[in-house]
Amino acid sequence: MAEKRATSDIEEEAPTCREALTHLQQAVAAGSHWFPALLEAVAMWQLPEETVGERRYCYLVGGEAFDWLLLAERLIESLDGAVPEEQREALLFSGRMPLDLDAEEFKAAVGAAKHTAHLNYLYGVTVEEALQLAVEEELHKERFAQCSTHCPPAGEEVCRRVYGKGQMELLERFREERGMPPSDSIAYSDLKAFTYWLFKYRLRNCDRARVASDTRKALLQLSKLERARRRSLKRALSARREM
Repeated sequence: MAEKRATSDIEEEAPTCREALTHLQQAVAAGSHWFPALLEAVAMWQLPEETVGERRYCYLVGGEAFDWLLLAERLIESLDGAVPEEQREALLFSGRMPLDLDAEEFKAAVGAAKHTAHLNYLYGVTVEEALQLAVEEELHKERFAQCSTHCPPAGEEVCRRVYGKGQMELLERFREERGMPPSDSIAYSDLKAFTYWLFKYRLRNCDRARVASDTRKALLQLSKLERARRRSLKRALSARREM
């Protein structure tokens, strides 16, 4: 997938993306399973971002990190309900594929370049978000144990603990580097880009032992969230059987 380019370049690539959509729709209409056809469309896709209606899709965060599930959502929407809702939700909200694929099979399906960019997203956005959540939970436990009141915003303290600087200072640096106008807030559509920028900032400014420790903490947090998700799913299935 190419990095973000000038509008004219993106327009030149649009036919390839239309071909991806057409390929997916025709394959499903011909009776192919929707998921392999979707992966083929992902491999064909070239646009790093686009706007459909009033929604902006940014598939390539920071020019390096491929949010393939966002592209999957876009592609599934083009199928007008052909994908079973349960399978759609499992993929888009939990990352659970309807067919068993190991890492090498997934890499072969989407292509080496997109797979590398997917790993950038996995560690630079998903794992980074998990690290922030883990530190925020630690902070809340400390405040509860100390019966602390009138505390500064959790996001500010989390950033100081993880990145060594406050959230607002980091946000200001992020906006400066990207040539964005000054602001005390950030649009929802830019949050993933900010998270990826924070990941790279942490790699540049923290020693290797600290980076490794924080990564382990984040992966443990992801494992905890996955266990909680499975328990919730198990309870839901049990309740459904009892109905």
